[in-house]
Amino acid sequence: MVGKSPRSVAGQVFVLQAALVVALVVCAVIALVLQSERDTTTEAKRRSIAVAETFAHSPGVEQALHSPDPSKVLQPLTEAGRKSAGVDFIVVMDTKGIRYTHPIPSKIGKRFVGRIEPSLAGKVYTESVHGPLGHEVQATVPIDDSHGKVIALVSAGLKVKNVTSEVNRQLPIILTAGATALVLSTGGTALVGRRLRRQTHSLAPDEMTRMYEHHDTVLHSVREGVLIVGDDGFLLLANDEARRLLELPPEAEGRHVRELSGLDTEMVELLASGSEATDAVHFAGGRLLVVNQRPTDGPGGPGGTVVTLRDSTELQAVSGRAEAARERLELLYDAGLGIGTTLDVVRTADELAQLAVPRFADFITVDVGDGVLHGEEPAPTATDMRRVAVRGIRDDHPLYEKGRLIDFLPSTPQARGYGAGRSELVTDLSTATGWQAQDPERAQQIIEFGIHSLIAAPIKARGVVLGMANFWRSKRDPFDEEELSLAEELVARAAVSIDNARRYAREHALAVTLQRSLLPRALPEQSALEVGYRYLPAQSGVSGDWFDVIPLPGSRVALAVGDVVGHGLHAAATMGRLRTAVHNFSTLDLPPDELLSHLDDLVGRIDQDEACAEATAEIVGATCLYAIYDPVSRRCVMARAGHLAPALVHPDGNVTFPDLPAGPPLGLGGMPFQTAELELAEGTQLVLYTDGLIEDRTRDLDVGMELLRQALAGHPDRAPEESCQAVLDELLPERAKDDVALLIARTHALPPENVADWDVPCDPAAVSGMRGAVSEKLEEWGLAELGFGMELVLSELITNAIRYGSDPIHVRLIRDRTLVCEVADGSSTSPHLRYAATTDEGGRGLFLVSQMTERWGTRYTPQGKVIWAEVALPDITGFLTDSGNSGDSEGSGDLRGPEGT
Repeated sequence: MVGKSPRSVAGQVFVLQAALVVALVVCAVIALVLQSERDTTTEAKRRSIAVAETFAHSPGVEQALHSPDPSKVLQPLTEAGRKSAGVDFIVVMDTKGIRYTHPIPSKIGKRFVGRIEPSLAGKVYTESVHGPLGHEVQATVPIDDSHGKVIALVSAGLKVKNVTSEVNRQLPIILTAGATALVLSTGGTALVGRRLRRQTHSLAPDEMTRMYEHHDTVLHSVREGVLIVGDDGFLLLANDEARRLLELPPEAEGRHVRELSGLDTEMVELLASGSEATDAVHFAGGRLLVVNQRPTDGPGGPGGTVVTLRDSTELQAVSGRAEAARERLELLYDAGLGIGTTLDVVRTADELAQLAVPRFADFITVDVGDGVLHGEEPAPTATDMRRVAVRGIRDDHPLYEKGRLIDFLPSTPQARGYGAGRSELVTDLSTATGWQAQDPERAQQIIEFGIHSLIAAPIKARGVVLGMANFWRSKRDPFDEEELSLAEELVARAAVSIDNARRYAREHALAVTLQRSLLPRALPEQSALEVGYRYLPAQSGVSGDWFDVIPLPGSRVALAVGDVVGHGLHAAATMGRLRTAVHNFSTLDLPPDELLSHLDDLVGRIDQDEACAEATAEIVGATCLYAIYDPVSRRCVMARAGHLAPALVHPDGNVTFPDLPAGPPLGLGGMPFQTAELELAEGTQLVLYTDGLIEDRTRDLDVGMELLRQALAGHPDRAPEESCQAVLDELLPERAKDDVALLIARTHALPPENVADWDVPCDPAAVSGMRGAVSEKLEEWGLAELGFGMELVLSELITNAIRYGSDPIHVRLIRDRTLVCEVADGSSTSPHLRYAATTDEGGRGLFLVSQMTERWGTRYTPQGKVIWAEVALPDITGFLTDSGNSGDSEGSGDLRGPEGT
């Protein structure tokens, strides 16, 4: 592998440096040894001279020489001086070389080994000789007398082996120093080699050569410009492509980048700053260059930056077209997801406007036929156009405001496009004249505002033009033919949704009209109950919740509330059939359980008929609660078919839910319904409602019932109308997901003085007595003018009861909004109205009753039947004022349609 090549540049340099270091250290050690040896020899000679001269000039030496026995005097002195001076010998001799002293006493008196002639001449002479002590280094010095005459000689010296031992003592220090120097030098060499190995990647010389050849080839052949700029801003390197792209002169390298002419200012600032750049786009020489710049001052690297340049002029053009295509596809994709999320014309138009601005146009206005908003067919021309959406990048534009009704002139692009069903492109609004005829002053404002081009695209679906979408531009280039196609695509996606919304609006309006026609518009006049109500449709539109208040004979009132499962026309139609059936059954004055049984049979037949007509028809599911309140007895009889139990708000403010037997929902059949009879104190509020009021996915039914109880409790004197609103505010802070029907009725009791009753014996003679009693009661009530007619009616009814009925016979007279006469007997045989022939002796009684009264009828009781008749009072307003039991003649309450209005 290249990284392990023994011939690498780093390895060779390391070996060379290591050999050189070892040689230098060895030479240094040898030089130190030689220098130490020379210095030691010199030091020995110097010391020998010093010792010899010192002894030669010592006091008393001359006297000792003249003494009879010089050796005796000088021998001890030389030995003491030798030891103290650290030399091996001190020898005193005469001028002939005969020793007076010597470290070896046997050598005294013998001739000195060495030359004495230079010393006799007065010189100091050093030499190396082989004397009695061995190889010696000695210095010979003359001893002069007071006249300067040489009278003797002194020689001092050291043995050569002692000098060598001195050098040997210094040698370990020298070798240690050399070894230390060798280790340090080798370590430094290793570090340098390691650094060089990293930089050369352990390449061999031939590999380095090839690498630099390849580098040079790539650098100057690659189709991407490369620059290296020093941290001082001077250009260090520029390859051939960089020179071509930037049009650099041949002598550009080595010059400061600010001195290079022809470069764009932004490019110069980028190169000089040394800051990091990634895919920055700059112009240079008419080219669009993509510039990347990175610092080179990494660990161990030189300071500066390396810059790469790439010519993206053609690529940018292609990328621009591709990007435009991508943006258009993305716009169409978003249009498919974001337009038409609701079945609402205005909302759909607003979604188109939100999508188009600012991605496609600077401003957009959407105009649709005014009839389209109501589900009607659009007009054939661009008149009665309602502006339903306006959106732009600014809010101070001079375009027509939202909600304005516009009649476009035939010369405008909108009218032409609407009539032909084709889009109109106006690339220059300032030179086009047809559109300015619509409103010249506003057209001038639009041009001065800066809006310069327009696309008017028809909103066309199923071959019908519903309106126009107008795209305006002010900041960008004018629209072109390609963008005209894009505008048509956008509008086409919105057109289908707008047409669906129009059709839905039409069907919704029909359903709402049907539902409103089926629900009570106003409550009937009655005195037994003070009623308030609310109806809230579901978010999904019409549905099957309903309620009703039905006056019954004898001042009684029936309350009904029901719920048909589902939403839409099917539920509304079924609700209307059930409500009509309840009205029809109530005219028969049936008790609640029997009425629900008839309703159950009706719903069963509806299911069978629809199942036979269409196999996929929905099975009807419905619930109902029916109650009858009698203000005379203050008793309320009620039954329910799968419906929620009502709530009772007692006069003390407590709220209870009566234990009302729960019957099966309507349509199941086979199960009887049960009634419950309650006696209600005057002022009790009876609360009837559908499940949409208390049921919610986020809470249990018991929680909803408790919330209802809390909303009703503690307010016994609150009017039913106010209670309805309070309950809705508490339980439905937002619009209900399911429809809600709420009916609150406060009970009134008919005063005892307004009721009169008598038991009648089964005897025709009793009729006259009853006529008298009734006349007296009418006079007491101030209704004497009704006496003749009431006597006649009462006579016929009592006579029929005596003749065709059975005991007991009972007569009751009730003064309420009308004067009610009731005759009860124990027979269940019902009389029938008929036309009597001229030869018939009877059959004219009921005919007279029908002519003398407002209404008459029969109701059945467990004890028999009751035949009743009502006569209008002469002054009902005065009566209501006096009695204080006024009903709600206007049907107080808030019957809200599906829009909540």
